[in-house]
Amino acid sequence: MKARQMILPVAAVIGLGIAVLAVMQDRYVQQAPPPGVEGDSDSPASALHVPFTSHVAGTGVVEAGTGNIAIGTPVSGIVAAVSVKWGEHVEQGATLFRLDDRDLRAELPLAAARVQEADAHLARAQYQSKLTDQLHAQHVLSEEQYRDRHFEVQIYQAALVAAKAEVERIRVEIDRRIVRAPVAGRVLQINTRPGEFAESGVPATPLMVVGDDVRLRVRVDIDENDAGRVEPGAQAIAVVRGRPELRTDLHFESIEPYVAPKASLTGSTTERVDTRVLQVIYSFERAKLPVYIGQHLDVFIQAPPLGPPG
Repeated sequence: MKARQMILPVAAVIGLGIAVLAVMQDRYVQQAPPPGVEGDSDSPASALHVPFTSHVAGTGVVEAGTGNIAIGTPVSGIVAAVSVKWGEHVEQGATLFRLDDRDLRAELPLAAARVQEADAHLARAQYQSKLTDQLHAQHVLSEEQYRDRHFEVQIYQAALVAAKAEVERIRVEIDRRIVRAPVAGRVLQINTRPGEFAESGVPATPLMVVGDDVRLRVRVDIDENDAGRVEPGAQAIAVVRGRPELRTDLHFESIEPYVAPKASLTGSTTERVDTRVLQVIYSFERAKLPVYIGQHLDVFIQAPPLGPPG
C-alpha cells in the first residue's frame, strides 16, 4: 500500500528533473548570429572577408528585373486553355491562358444580324426621305410629314450605330477572356489549369507569375535600426547562402522610402517577426550568379561606421 502511495510523488520528481534538464540544455544551445554583425569574428561577414571597412547586412530576395508580376484576370470564368509552360519565354502580348467564351461567341451572330437589320431600315428610310424631298418641293406633303421622314433617318442611323457598338462590345468581351503577357519575360509560376475557376480581383495565390529574368533584382531588408546608415548609391555585394565563393557586386537601383513590417522570413529561430525594415533594391546580371528567383541571399552594403555612444 505504501509503495503505491510513493509512485505518484516519485513520478512528479522525475518529471520535474527532466523539465529542468531540458531548460538548461536549451539555454546553452548556441544560436547562429545574424549575418554581418560587425566586430564578431564568428559572423558570416568575417568569414566572407567583406571588402568594406564598415557595412550593414540584410537578407535579400531575388526578383525578376521587372518585378515578379502576379497575373490576374479582368473577369471571372472557367479556364479553357493554358498556352504556356513553366520556364517558357514569352513576348509581350503573348497569350498566357484563355477563359471559356462560348456564351459570348453565341451572342455574336445575333448581334451581327441586328446590324444588318438596322442597316436595311436605314436604307429604306433614306430612300423614303429622297421621295419626301421631291414631294415637298411640289407641295404635295405637309411640313410635318416632311420632317417626320427626316427624323426617321436619324433614328435608324442611331439604331445602326448602337447595333455596331453591341457587336464591338461582344468582341471586346471575348478579347478580355484572353489573358496576355504584360511584358516580355519568363513564366515563373503557373497556378491554374484548364477546367479550374479563375476569379478576378486579388487572389491569395496568383494565377501566374511572369517577369524578365535577364537582369535580376535583389530586394534587401535592412533592419530599421540600421536604416539611417544606408546611403543611396552605396556599394554592395551579394553572397549565396552556404556558398561563400559564389558572390557578385550589385548595382544600386532605388530605396523604397517607407519602413514596412518585415514580410520575408528566413526561418531562423532567433529571427524577430515584429521587425520593421527598409527595403533597398539592387540588381545584377543573371549570368554572374547561378540563383533562382525567390532565393535568399546575404547582402552586405557599405555604410559609414557607427559613432561613439553617447
